[in-house]
Amino acid sequence: MDVKTKYKAKKIKAVFFDIDDTLRIKDTGYMPQSITKVFKSLKERGILTGIASGRAIYGVVSEIRDLEPDYFITINGTYVVDRKGNEVANLPLDKEVLKELVAWCQAIGIDYGFAGKDKPVVSARKALIDDAMVPVYGHLDVEPDFHLANAVYHMWTFAENNSELVLPEHLAEQVRLVPWHVHSSDTVKLGISKASGLDHVLEKEGLKPENVLFFGDGPNDMEMFDHVGLKVAMGNAVPELKEKADYVTGKVEEDGILHALEELGLVEKEMHFPQLDLDNVEGPVATIKTNQGDLVVKLFPEQAPKTVANFVGLAKDGYYDGIIFHRIIKDFMIQGGDPTGTGMGGESIYGQSFEDEFSEELYNLRGALSMANAGPNTNGSQFFIVQNVNFPYSAKELSRGGWPEAIAEHYAEHGGTPHLDRRHTVFGQLVDQDSYDILDKIAAVETGIQDKPVEDVVIETIEVVD
Repeated sequence: MDVKTKYKAKKIKAVFFDIDDTLRIKDTGYMPQSITKVFKSLKERGILTGIASGRAIYGVVSEIRDLEPDYFITINGTYVVDRKGNEVANLPLDKEVLKELVAWCQAIGIDYGFAGKDKPVVSARKALIDDAMVPVYGHLDVEPDFHLANAVYHMWTFAENNSELVLPEHLAEQVRLVPWHVHSSDTVKLGISKASGLDHVLEKEGLKPENVLFFGDGPNDMEMFDHVGLKVAMGNAVPELKEKADYVTGKVEEDGILHALEELGLVEKEMHFPQLDLDNVEGPVATIKTNQGDLVVKLFPEQAPKTVANFVGLAKDGYYDGIIFHRIIKDFMIQGGDPTGTGMGGESIYGQSFEDEFSEELYNLRGALSMANAGPNTNGSQFFIVQNVNFPYSAKELSRGGWPEAIAEHYAEHGGTPHLDRRHTVFGQLVDQDSYDILDKIAAVETGIQDKPVEDVVIETIEVVD
């Protein structure tokens, strides 16, 4: 995410969401649990929340209502209410236009439907209509003349060739077709959209479009993307929406909304520290067999995928077999992985140096497996294991310096080398006391010039269980 996008986020005072394939998957009804956290977190920060949908209020499913958004912009901006149900905008289609639309549909032989204030209806019961409408509103009543006695906020067209429909000129001067399904389009009054519905909310709240972030995925989100200050497209969004987006996030099922808001700094990032919860972390386990004993390490491919792949690839190729720990400093670390034994050699599986993978979830705690380097992005084959147990700082001092509280406490209690954080890629952690005993045993060996052991400490092999 670029600096300009993060700067825009500082102005955000309201976040609005499309529903279908943004907050939830339309076809299955799946909504990730993270959405509840999103709404709760935004409200705690005093940020307004809202729904902006082509759906009518009666089509907003209970799990969305339970989020208690501050505003509902519904039926493509024609009907807007606040959380208590108070009307903010009520803009039905003109009755004469409705009559002309119905006459046009009947003349070209297609079916239609109406979104009323309190219910939706259709002109016929057919499989093609049900395919579009049932996932949104269920089975609808058949009332082809509904518009004669009721307010209608938009119409639907239903046709096999829906994408090819073209309004006659006299209607195109008053309404437009907005496709939302392969067999259906919303028929919306010109000048009316989710964006115009949003303007009613902004006027009431004394806000500007630049104060709004909007999440969307489909063609009927275009006007909102052109209007608001910050726009995020879902990973499953249509290509033309992604092109307009300030940021493209993950799909619904990938917690795309939570991820984007965390990156924007609008929701506090939920941190997981795998080094503090090894029993519940999935990942390869490497056993570094040495002539002093075994060091068993859990690896973290989720946080450092390229680094773990490098280490595992080299280990399985036998690259580390017979290599020594060439540099050992008690109360600091043990370093190996250089086939020359000098600290000047080694090559990655990529054939060249590769970039650092710093994670906010991994730290150079005692027992951490980290990459040795000669500066930024110079990783090869060399690694070290942090051994330091004599820690000079308090947890409070580290927390003031920006380290997460849980990590600061672990450092203070168990040791480590926090001055190496964000300088060396952490990608594993010792898993048991036996391994720590071997680590301390190796760290205590006699060393000579350049901290090289007097008697070789040899890596016999590294076995990896995926």
